[in-house]
Amino acid sequence: MRRLVGHTALLTMLASTTAAQDNGPSYTVFGTPGLLEMPTAESAAPNEIAVTLAYSATGGYRTSFTYQLTDRLSGSFRYGVFDQYGQPTTANPDPENFETFDRSFDVQYRLTNESGYIPAIAVGMRDFLGTGRYSSEYIVASKSIGSDLVVTAGLGWGRMGQNNSFANPLGVVTDYFDDRPVYQDREFSDDPTVGLGGQLSTNQWFRGDAALFFGAEYQYSEKLGFKAEYSSINYPEEVFNPAVDYASPLNFGLSYRYKPGIELGASYMYGTEIGLRGTFILNPTERATASGLDPAPAPVRVRTADQRAAATWDRARQPEAAVRKGLGDLLAIEGIELVGLEITDRTARLRYENTRYRSEAQAMGRAARMMTQVIPPSVQTFIMEPVQAGLPLSQVRLPRDQIESLENTVGASAAIYNAASFGQAGVAAGLESLPDPDPRFRWGVGPYLALTVFDGSGPLNADVGLEAMAEYQVNRNLIVSGRVQQTALGERDALNFFDNENDYVNVRSDQAYYGLSGDPVLTSLYGAYYTRVTPEIYGRVTAGYLEKMYGGVSTELLWAPVASRLALGAEVDYVMLRDQDMGFGFAKYDTLANDERVEDGDYSTVTGHLSAYYDIGRGYQAQVDVGRYLAGDYGATFALDREYENGWKIGGYFTLTDMSSEDFGEGSFDKGIRITIPYDYFLGTPTRNTTSTVLQSLARDGGAKLQVNGRLYETVRSGQLSDLTDTWGRFWR
Repeated sequence: MRRLVGHTALLTMLASTTAAQDNGPSYTVFGTPGLLEMPTAESAAPNEIAVTLAYSATGGYRTSFTYQLTDRLSGSFRYGVFDQYGQPTTANPDPENFETFDRSFDVQYRLTNESGYIPAIAVGMRDFLGTGRYSSEYIVASKSIGSDLVVTAGLGWGRMGQNNSFANPLGVVTDYFDDRPVYQDREFSDDPTVGLGGQLSTNQWFRGDAALFFGAEYQYSEKLGFKAEYSSINYPEEVFNPAVDYASPLNFGLSYRYKPGIELGASYMYGTEIGLRGTFILNPTERATASGLDPAPAPVRVRTADQRAAATWDRARQPEAAVRKGLGDLLAIEGIELVGLEITDRTARLRYENTRYRSEAQAMGRAARMMTQVIPPSVQTFIMEPVQAGLPLSQVRLPRDQIESLENTVGASAAIYNAASFGQAGVAAGLESLPDPDPRFRWGVGPYLALTVFDGSGPLNADVGLEAMAEYQVNRNLIVSGRVQQTALGERDALNFFDNENDYVNVRSDQAYYGLSGDPVLTSLYGAYYTRVTPEIYGRVTAGYLEKMYGGVSTELLWAPVASRLALGAEVDYVMLRDQDMGFGFAKYDTLANDERVEDGDYSTVTGHLSAYYDIGRGYQAQVDVGRYLAGDYGATFALDREYENGWKIGGYFTLTDMSSEDFGEGSFDKGIRITIPYDYFLGTPTRNTTSTVLQSLARDGGAKLQVNGRLYETVRSGQLSDLTDTWGRFWR
């Protein structure tokens, strides 16, 4: 979990402004396309995101996040809060009603599309990577009758195989499917090795008794629909089930599409209670505001035939200093800083820093237009070298005559791309670099909202207040940055470090309890230095209070050839755990943790990783990190992200280390979903700013990584060939 902009509030805001879209499937109380509890074989539009908030008196609260990864495949993450009651066990001889927090993951794949006589058929699993309280597998078919009615029937196993169940039909294949192993929850079991959550219970899948479910949805009008279902979940009064007041398998409800992107629902469930639901839908490929709000680019200045024929440049009439000054002034209009310029009779090499446009291709196109205004006419080739954090990212050679002839033609983006050549940025020799800007001091004050989600004490802890940010740019490669926050909530209950049931220090599980004194807190204060070691190798050193929990030194090297889809990195960090008051001090421990403590009792550790980054294509990026984590455990993190051309980025990750699932605790291993949204998506005006959030099933100490701003791959990637190619359509924009 990370203190970031609240994902639910942000997605709700975006959903409320999303572009109009065709009605897709409605959603269940579990946050998946379907009826009320039961799934259907329908799929949302590709790339669609749905956040569902559901409540019922005994069913409790559920918050679900569902993402339609492809046309056929969808995945869901869910967090539930409900009442539970238990029966006596050795571990818990006097059970009472209590509140339980439950996390679960779902997946569904549509096997067939609906046709004239064939229904859509899908197979799925509910709660296949959680605590298992709702663990189910199913196969379901849905068929439209006319334009307003959809009927559904399915066969379920596990929790969906309880009501009027019968022998598993898969038993005719092998008796392996006849019985389903009993799932036990660790918290109430004498056996501490089972029921941790986060483990794939593959030995249960499609095993045991099965049961039928069915239902229908009738779309009465464009906005109002009615649902009815026969549920195959009967909620028996067993120790590990939610305390649901169950009397009937028949559920009834309605859905109301308040506006595009917002669906409200009400239901009468189990023959005993009323439920409410709200689903907020958006699609990253559909802009929330009108596009094209960027200021119009300057027109290309076209040379005359005589100017094109010139072999040399009259430096007396057009001094180089005047050219440099004029170009710098023009680039500043576009939010582009001129870093250096080299001009010969036939070429002009421009090194520049884009401070405004998310796409380096768009900034490059704007810079090239400005070059046509002032670069001497004998120059035939523009050499563009974008820079970020003082690092030259790449070199793109553009024929000037193609820029002049293609500006207003059909297919201009593809044509100028084919005419361009790409390579590593050149050396500084020959480049007339402008002096580093005078040390620049930037600052700002504004409100902040910080949400800590799924911390084990509850689904959500919120903080709100004012944040002050300051940044001092010493030179192009060295930046000093800091942030201070003052909460508006005053002093809150401070909790001491948890006592882990293992030998590991609470390197991450205590983060929800940092900064609770009500005094100003130092979120971060560090200096970051960037350098290019060789044309293909970049370096970074960051030192200071790196994040809310750790201070120290972080060092990194990255090998990233411009034209390669593969990049390799190495990072080594030495850090110390900060005090919970988030001042300038560091935490003290009275006990050893993995034999790692310095003489004064501060917890310090060395952590680091070898990383591989690979651009798969079509917006997919894979990353693998192998190394040592903050708690001293060793392992690897695997991540896959999908980045859209409009800047949205959605992905998931999981980490496996030598910390056992028992030592890790509930959740078994670290995993989560991460989302990045560019501001220009909903502002409509160009900016490089983004906001990010991470949804984690549970933050524990296993697989915990240091959080450092400005890691190299994300810094240089925008100038790599693959990223330039993906966003090249913005060159003329």
